[in-house]
Amino acid sequence: MTISANFAAVRGKGGVDQSTEVGSTVGNVFAEDPKMTMRGVNVYYDDKHAIKDVTLDLARNQVTALIGPSGCGKSTFLRCLNRMNDTIPICRVEGDLHLEEDDIYGKNMDPVLLRARVGMVFQKPNPFPKSIYDNVAYGPKIHGLASNKAELDEIVITSLQKAGLFEEVKDRLDASGTGLSGGQQQRLCIARTIAVSPEVILMDEPASALDPIATAIIEELIDDLKERYTIAIVTHSMQQAARISQTTAYFHMGSLVEMGPTEQIFTNPTHQLTENYITGRFG
Repeated sequence: MTISANFAAVRGKGGVDQSTEVGSTVGNVFAEDPKMTMRGVNVYYDDKHAIKDVTLDLARNQVTALIGPSGCGKSTFLRCLNRMNDTIPICRVEGDLHLEEDDIYGKNMDPVLLRARVGMVFQKPNPFPKSIYDNVAYGPKIHGLASNKAELDEIVITSLQKAGLFEEVKDRLDASGTGLSGGQQQRLCIARTIAVSPEVILMDEPASALDPIATAIIEELIDDLKERYTIAIVTHSMQQAARISQTTAYFHMGSLVEMGPTEQIFTNPTHQLTENYITGRFG
């Protein structure tokens, strides 16, 4: 998709709402088959109101891209979905967040088990200072997913295959994961996430530190992974969001401004703020 060309073709149709205020979300935030549902989410860092009354769904087996200017709350919102914000003492999360029928912030929800179900891939590859094999085997060992070495071997191999890395490392599984290239390290981290059989994968700018070739490989991998997982990705690249996502949500100053099918968001946005961001007027 050529964003500028497609957008130029529909400008002047009069579809952009210049009157809707920030905080009044436009578009379809509800999915027909949601994997995760978030209602009235607010996040505070002490007195700072970082996320403001956000409601949206993550559709099952789709890629949802979260876009918006730096500091608009994309990563903060993403971290709510597997309770990574719990690690920040001054952070407080309010609202209803569910993984299917399970209350993410309910009393009976173990955050460690939640993070196995809702895995996360960070902006900078962060392999453990262990072998490639041990990086992938770590989670299954901790969660008791393998009863013997043969089962663990199968999980490691299958995870590396799903991450598109096995053929490149099959003869050096004992080598350090930190010795791989940046793109390979990120795929190793994706394999490590897959190894515990998550239901959802969260990605926070997973290709921002990679070269174009490694980025293309990661994007192809994401397209393949959505067949088995629900994916939410934060990205600053409009081209990347257009290429890999089926749904796009635009955030601005902590509010969800607009959400809808990716093609519609990039070619005929409803909100003036969305148009301004996509056309490069700010951000």
